Amino acid sequence: MRFTIPVLAATAVACFVSGAATAATKRDEQVYRAVEASRTGAVELLESIVNIDSGSGDVAGGEQVESLLAQRLKAAGADIRTEPAEVAGVAPNLVAVFHGKGKARILIIAHIDTVFGPGTAAKRPFRIEADKAYGPGVGDEKAGVVNAVIALEILHQLGFTDYAILTLMIDGSEELGSPGSTELIKTLARHSDVEFNMEPGDPPDALTVWRKGSGDIEVQVHGRAAHAGMAPQEGRNAVVELVHQLAALQGKFPTTGNGTTVNLTTLKTGDRANIIPDFAAATFDVRFRTPEEFDKVLAAIKSGLVPAIVPDTTIEVVTKGSAYPPLIETSQVEALGQRAQHIYAELGKRVELSGNGGASESAVALSVGTPALDGLGYVGAGFHTDHEWVDLTSVTPRLYLFTRLLMETSRHPLR
Repeated sequence: MRFTIPVLAATAVACFVSGAATAATKRDEQVYRAVEASRTGAVELLESIVNIDSGSGDVAGGEQVESLLAQRLKAAGADIRTEPAEVAGVAPNLVAVFHGKGKARILIIAHIDTVFGPGTAAKRPFRIEADKAYGPGVGDEKAGVVNAVIALEILHQLGFTDYAILTLMIDGSEELGSPGSTELIKTLARHSDVEFNMEPGDPPDALTVWRKGSGDIEVQVHGRAAHAGMAPQEGRNAVVELVHQLAALQGKFPTTGNGTTVNLTTLKTGDRANIIPDFAAATFDVRFRTPEEFDKVLAAIKSGLVPAIVPDTTIEVVTKGSAYPPLIETSQVEALGQRAQHIYAELGKRVELSGNGGASESAVALSVGTPALDGLGYVGAGFHTDHEWVDLTSVTPRLYLFTRLLMETSRHPLR
């Protein structure tokens, strides 16, 4: 779904941003001093939560991280509540609400779940080498969580209350597509003027103004089981037929690039070596810039199937739909990005506006009409791997950027 604002409104936003940049060419020294004073504490908080396992589905670990964060946020003046997960088996969602004296309604979303299982933090705990910090989920997205919490603490220290409502939502199931929080995100976004998302910034230094949507398409083959030694001729091998179909689909879709990508990611079949498998399935991870592109891929997979070579087998294409819609760059999203660029210029630095194939909750916010700026965590890379890292030299500038962005958006709401 695309959202636009009238040309005159877009022009007015652009003019405001440009004018603000002209008026504010120097950094805010009060904010910068507070940021520098908070840097050590930010790294210490990051170490604390990285060293707590909170993989998706680890309810106890997620609750432990959220409890630690809730104490900090409550001390900073927030009203705290826990929202139960919307599905079973994932951590609940933490919501911290700050009430101010202004007009802007700002939503911040961060997630504490990671892709790593229990015991990972003990095996490779938080560590610092040179200017990089490592550990499970350090960038995706525990550093973003820290950046949000510390920025809110700084606003509290400075006595800044020029917003109406400032809400931080901590998501417990983002890595699964936010099944435990989607409706909550939509509700909070509908009552907000803007959403800021704390996913990591892309190196060397970029904010995210577009993201691909994500969805899975599964090719399933149903055959007939039989004893592989006694009567294999009575079986109808689903795996053989699936391999045949996958060969026909090979090369039909791009696997890399800024446009639609389709990648084979998982294969499923029987778990006994002495049985002719009666079922086999292959999952394609689809990333797309518009919802229509997902539908085109689905149609192309169906039309790309070829006649079966294993008799008495049936082939089915099943879609699991979209885990996240795409984040589309609109006039308002671009204006937010430009505002961030002008704030970063106060430090003599340049931040790019870019996009990537990783999905996030920001697209859910945009789907109900709320403009979203993403990638506001620390800069990092290697996400979802054992060498994930964040650049510690980005802590001070990124914390300054986000703190000032909250202040400027409070004073000058987009709508």
